[in-house]
Parts: sequence; C-alpha cells; structure tokens
Amino acid sequence: MKFSRKETVKISIIYSLILIFANILGILISSTIESPGGHSESMSEWLRFMSDYRMITDPIQFLTFVVPTIFCFLYTRNVNSGEKLERRLINLPLAYSVIGVFGWIVYFVEEIILLLIVNKLDYQIQAKDILSSSIFYIISEAIVTFTLAYFLMDLLHKKWFFPAFYPDGEFIEIKGLKHPSVKFLCRINYVSVTLFPFALIIESLHSIFMKNDIELGKPYLFVFFLVFLIGLVISTSFYKSFEKPLALLKARIEKIKQGDFSSRIRILSNDDFGELGAIFNDMTRSIDYKTKKIQEIQNSVIEGMAVMVESRDNSTGGHIKRTSECVRIFVNKLKNTEQYKKYSDSFYQSVIRAAPMHDLGKIAVDDAVLRKPGKFTDEEYEKMKAHSKEGARIVKEVIKSVENEEFKQIAINVAHFHHEKWNGQGYPEKLSGNQIPFEARIMALADVFDALVSRRCYKDSFSYDKAFQIIEESLGSHFDPELGKIFIQCRPQLEELYNTYQAE
Repeated sequence: MKFSRKETVKISIIYSLILIFANILGILISSTIESPGGHSESMSEWLRFMSDYRMITDPIQFLTFVVPTIFCFLYTRNVNSGEKLERRLINLPLAYSVIGVFGWIVYFVEEIILLLIVNKLDYQIQAKDILSSSIFYIISEAIVTFTLAYFLMDLLHKKWFFPAFYPDGEFIEIKGLKHPSVKFLCRINYVSVTLFPFALIIESLHSIFMKNDIELGKPYLFVFFLVFLIGLVISTSFYKSFEKPLALLKARIEKIKQGDFSSRIRILSNDDFGELGAIFNDMTRSIDYKTKKIQEIQNSVIEGMAVMVESRDNSTGGHIKRTSECVRIFVNKLKNTEQYKKYSDSFYQSVIRAAPMHDLGKIAVDDAVLRKPGKFTDEEYEKMKAHSKEGARIVKEVIKSVENEEFKQIAINVAHFHHEKWNGQGYPEKLSGNQIPFEARIMALADVFDALVSRRCYKDSFSYDKAFQIIEESLGSHFDPELGKIFIQCRPQLEELYNTYQAE
C-alpha cells in the first residue's frame, strides 16, 4: 500500500488548510471594495434583515465553508487504499480547487434562498440590487480561491508530495489521472493576471457609478469588452504556441514507443520549441540508424543459424531463403488488402523478419531422421514433428535480449504453430481456426507452397498449376480460407520469384 491512513489524513489536512487560506484571502480582497449597493435603500434593508435574523442567516452562510470542507473530507475518506486512493491524492490540487469554487456557488444559492425568505417579510429590498452586488463578490472570490489554491497546492505537489512518495516519477502511468493541459494552465494564468484585475476594476467602477447614480455607458462597456476579447485572443495564441509543439512531440514519442524510429517532427518556430524539434529529429535519426544496424546484425545471425540448420537437411536446400521471400510478397499483398489493414506495418515487418526462424527447431532433430533420403516411418515422423515445439523454445532463447516484444512473440508463434491446420488436424497443439496465430497462418501458406513447387528427395517439384490447385482445395481444411484466397492472388509475383531461382 502506497499511503497509510495517517499519511492520507495528513495530506488532506494540509491541502484543506491551503484551500481555507485561499478562501479567506478571496473574502479579504473583495471586502476592500465598497459594495455597489452600499448606499442604496435595498442594501440597507438587506443588512438590517441579516442582522435581525442572525440565528437563521449565519448558519446558512456558514454552509459556504462547511459544504466544501465536507466534500474535501469525503474525497479521500470514502476510499481506503490502492490505486483509486493514489489517483485521488495525485489529483488533489485540481479537485480541491474545484471544490473551493463550488463553495461560492453554494453561497450564491444561499443568497437566493434568503431573498425568497425576505420577500415574505416586511423589508423593502430589490433582489436585483443585492444579486448584482453579490455576483461581483462571488466572481472575484471564486477566481482567487481557484487560482491561488491550485497554484499553492500544485507547487506543494511538485516540491514535496511527488519527491516524497514518487521520487522516480512512476505516478505518471497510473490510469485515471487528470493531466492538466497547457491550455488549462494558460487559462489559469489568464484568469489570474488578466480577468481577476479586470473584474476588480469593473466592481470598483460599478460601485462608484451606483453610488453617484451614474450608468455605465456603452463606450465603457465596449472598451471593457474589447480588453477582455484582446486578452482572450492573446491567451489562446499563447497556449497554442505551446500546445501544438507538445502535441507533436507526444505523438512522435508514442510512435517511437511502438518501434517507429523513422518518425520526424516539424516545428516551424524560431524559439526553444523549434530548437527542441531539431534536436528531437537528430536524436531519432541517430536511433533509427543504430536500430537498423542492430536489426541487420540480428537478422544476419538469425539467418546464419537458419542456413546452418538447413545445411544438415538433404531435402530442403534454399528453403529458408525462398520461403522468406515468399512471405515478403504475401505480406506486401496483405498490407494493401482492406480487411488486413488493421495490422500495423511493424507487425508485418516482424513477420518477414521472423520467417527465416520457422524451422530452427530442426537443429534438435537427429541426423538419422533429418537427413534420411526418403519418406519417414510413423516413428520418424513423430520425431520430426517435435521440431516446431522445440523451435519455439530455441527462438525464445535466441532472441530473449531483443527489446521488441511484438517481434519476439511473432517469431515464437511462427516457429511453434506453422504446422497447425485450420481444421485442427495439424501439430503440435492441434489448434484450429482463429486459435492459430495470424502470423503462423501466413507462414503455413508460404511453407507449403515452397514444399510443393520445390524438388525433394522423395518427390519431384509440382507445376504451379498443380501447387495452386492443391492450396485452393485445402482452403478451409489446411489453410485459413480468406487468407488463402489472398495468397493465390499473389501467383504472378510468386511465379516470377521461383522462375528466378530456377534460372540460377
């Protein structure tokens, strides 16, 4: 458990005190400005009502502080431990700031209730005078509460909470966290340094104008609206100058996580983001180059092992090379077929890379069986069949240090299941239909096709017509019927490939 009950209570109390401080400061700032209706008859009557019925009005207004406190208490109290509690404690700055603003909404609702009550009594009060005065207070108080509370709590989170409980930054992967966007942070900045002073100015002018019985003219309103609009445009432009580059960086980094090191970023700005984009592109070029070099070495080692294994087999000379090219042709066709576009390019590239490893398990088969110049007995065939399961074990060992988990699983599946049949009569696990991994179904077609059109010690090569006829007749029994139809469409390219081999 990450947090004890004692730690949870301690954190909640500290952050609640910050929220209370922000609320009190909001009240103090607002109270320094004279009420717009301070000298009106309605306001005098309102104050008299509040004084006359303190036994009612004070408890009601006290709810302004009680309600947010209760919600803050419940926010961490109704969960005991685990990831849900972690999420809530990490989200405290945002959650408590929102709860603080909710308190001022409660206050406004309370005033409406009190005005409904006062209308039943003998007081000369105009509700619009009281509400127009109150709305300015509430706006300014809510702004101070939210921005100051969030700023202080977020600062405490970064300086104390995260270093104390998540020194390695592992919290960022927890599901359900609220990640404040650049837009949100810029909006807070805009509200704090622009809208709040702006609201105070309007509140002051409103008080002065009402006191002197002067109306706010259209020119004033136009100027204030214009200032507000300009600030909004500048704020929007400001956050977009951050948001777009960060979004591009995030998207490219996600691609890198998926193994796409060829990704580049295009940030057209002469600032730190433009420089960061250039550095990022240099980094990805370097990673891409080194990764390709590592993959070339890995592929060479794997192909070398496959050729070494194949050299022990009298009957399958060139099988590894031919089936690998056959898979490449087949995969290129699948990538452009609508129903198979759901598989990523990295998946298909991994299938091509894994193809040479499909028969590595033959290294564990006795020479007497592997090099026998003729058909196997039932006992010998059972020994030969063991090569697929053994191949999966060997492949797993050979590529265990490879970081690409997708490639490792594909390579293991290709070696393990390429002799399974669609009807469940294959080996070694007797899987059927879609239970057979997709990559193994691809390999099965290439493997059988090469066996059909190639000469073996126990048979002559079949013609292309005969080979494709056998494959077509085996759709739904040996092979995936939909996948097999696409393979048959590759006939022109496959014939061209095998004619090249026959000409050598």
